[in-house]
Amino acid sequence: MAELTAASIVIQRHGGAEVMEWQELPVPRLKRNEVRVRHRAIGVNFADVYARTGLYPVTLPAVLGSEAAGVVEEVGSAVSSVAVGDRVAYVLNTTGTYTVARNVPADRLVKIPPGISDEQAAAVMLKGLTVQYLLRRTYRVRRSDTILIHAAAGGVGLIAVQWAKALGARVIGVVSTGEKANMARANGADEIVLGSEPLAERVRALTGGKGVPVVYDSVGAATFQSSLDCLRPRGLMVSFGNASGPVPPVPLLELMRRGSLYVTRPTLAHYTATKGDLQRAARELFAVISSGAVKIHIGQRYPLKDAAQAHRDLEGRRTTGSTVLLP
Repeated sequence: MAELTAASIVIQRHGGAEVMEWQELPVPRLKRNEVRVRHRAIGVNFADVYARTGLYPVTLPAVLGSEAAGVVEEVGSAVSSVAVGDRVAYVLNTTGTYTVARNVPADRLVKIPPGISDEQAAAVMLKGLTVQYLLRRTYRVRRSDTILIHAAAGGVGLIAVQWAKALGARVIGVVSTGEKANMARANGADEIVLGSEPLAERVRALTGGKGVPVVYDSVGAATFQSSLDCLRPRGLMVSFGNASGPVPPVPLLELMRRGSLYVTRPTLAHYTATKGDLQRAARELFAVISSGAVKIHIGQRYPLKDAAQAHRDLEGRRTTGSTVLLP
């Protein structure tokens, strides 16, 4: 039998987008608890950039990517949760989705409901499940809360704005351009602050001087201190990304001085560590999409072989909404 191979985007070393190579790689023999998935769409995220540059550690050589959707081609002997022909999606705690086909542990797969496309599912597994834990578990957003969301026109941001509005919150969105401001408003943001404006001053003005109970910040180093200054006493700073670089160490006394603040640095892996957690989160995510409360905006599509250009555009802040690669 001929060896099964799959075209993939591989990095042999860390660096810029130029280190991404198009290669044919062997697909290992299927283990009894695994499923081979033929990809139909692959999500692109800043985490992929972090893996490429070395900010997030990966073992080299590595296939980039952490989320994808496709169809089941073969199942291992111990698998009963999915069958050949099922449409499935998944997100990994490691890398490996920038490829045409791959083996995936069956307990990390979720079935895609009717009415949700492969592209939507691929675009939403990491970002949508991230929003689920941010809004429903890290800080449980309540009706009439006023919350602050950075990068409100990005892939996570647009989902978060819509979902928060569906929960009855008032949303202040931070964006970098007028075009992105219009997009965030169209998706439910009540107030917009441009990145060029004094953030804390604007947020205090919009909240009658009180500040907000929670800030969701995916930008990192460039916005961390100003985000802290937006919080009301005992507010929660949720730092969940590093688009501008990692946040430096925070003196604990600064949290006291600013009002006995809380700071957390969560990650999706810890909120979906068990099969039950993953399935419950995915059901809630797919439900808000199916209801129409959250619409998935796919702003860019690239052939898989052009993944390097997708990374350049993402790093250059030339993207809006979600980005997918098409095998």
